[in-house]
Amino acid sequence: MNLEQLYQAFLKSDGVCTDTRKLEPNQIFFALSGPNFNGNKFAAPALHDGALAVVIDQAEYEHPVEGTYFLVDDCLKALQELATYHRRQLGLPILSLTGSNGKTTTKELIAAVLSQKFNLKATRGNYNNHIGVPLTLLSFTSENDFGIVEMGANHQGEIAELSAIAEPDYGFITNFGKAHLEGFGGIEGVIKGKSELYRNIAARDKMVFVNQDDAKQMELTQEMKRLLIGPEMEGNSLELLGTNPRVIFKLNNTEIQSHLIGEHNAKNIRAAIGIGLHFGLSEEQIKKGVESYNPENNRSQWISKPRNKILLDAYNANPSSMEATLTSFKDLDSEAAKTVILGDMFELGETAASEHQAIADLADSLNFDRVFLVGANFYAVNAHDGQIKCSEYEDLVVALQQKDVEGHLLLIKGSRGMALERILDIL
Repeated sequence: MNLEQLYQAFLKSDGVCTDTRKLEPNQIFFALSGPNFNGNKFAAPALHDGALAVVIDQAEYEHPVEGTYFLVDDCLKALQELATYHRRQLGLPILSLTGSNGKTTTKELIAAVLSQKFNLKATRGNYNNHIGVPLTLLSFTSENDFGIVEMGANHQGEIAELSAIAEPDYGFITNFGKAHLEGFGGIEGVIKGKSELYRNIAARDKMVFVNQDDAKQMELTQEMKRLLIGPEMEGNSLELLGTNPRVIFKLNNTEIQSHLIGEHNAKNIRAAIGIGLHFGLSEEQIKKGVESYNPENNRSQWISKPRNKILLDAYNANPSSMEATLTSFKDLDSEAAKTVILGDMFELGETAASEHQAIADLADSLNFDRVFLVGANFYAVNAHDGQIKCSEYEDLVVALQQKDVEGHLLLIKGSRGMALERILDIL
């Protein structure tokens, strides 16, 4: 394959697609394959449905008479190489971020702030893996003057790979927490894996933003170009006025009221403010950006029902995020009784039993009015008085019908695979 020829075809196209069910006319179809599917089989149908060209890696599926084919050694590798090539041609500044908790919320906050000044494009949803990152890069156009690329990982080496594809000019790590412990091999593995972003940026003499109160990050970046995010940044003062019921900051003389709760989200907001300051945004632009962000997609999302007010944080969960959210929820000023519905945390490996027990113990110590523990891992814990264990979702439905929670303030949190947002239909 000639990469330049593929790139010229890309410039004439209306983007790329890896799923023929979502194919739009004049796109280039990349025939990605996996353990249970072979995308090459869909190359000819993609051309029939209006694709400008198709990229395949099995010669037997090439039928040039039917349209434009690019035969490559590996479709995924070709997608990634095209993305990097495109990124270099555009030359726009790119900020990449990763972390154990809060990276998507922080990405959205940073985007909300920087979009007050830049024609910006950022990762959509959680398109943050080895396929999502190149798709994000290929969505950038010459009309954009700033890009934000979120990077997710569940094992070492992944962030290094994604950083090599995106070649970011700036980097930010939200935190090192107890996420994907099974794949990373413990918390030290998490630190090593996530900080691959630092190593990539340091090697290219680029810049990182660092939480000043994170001792480990301060240590890892002490020899790097960095901006410290804290109470004082580039001649500005930033004061946290409160986190209950909403996070409120004072930037110099400007009060910024967010739609988020808790100390953990205060750190995410502070990062967005600090990065905004670095790129020359005014206090009013930063205020507008932060205050415009309303969480959605099951992330720290407030939902009002006729019988309850609900904090839905069911997009994902790990021990670190679970602890932070439970503590913040307990601290909320409310006269209503508080009930928590907690779903299993996945990818914890041999620590699963102890980490689920620790969360059950924490929930008990915080004296919530009701605690529902849902899933096989939580079902195996030694529950405390008043805690209701449900081995699966259907048991939760029955338990909520038996235990009246009308008028309660509810927290719903669990890993994505638990899909606890389903319970909204019966509340």
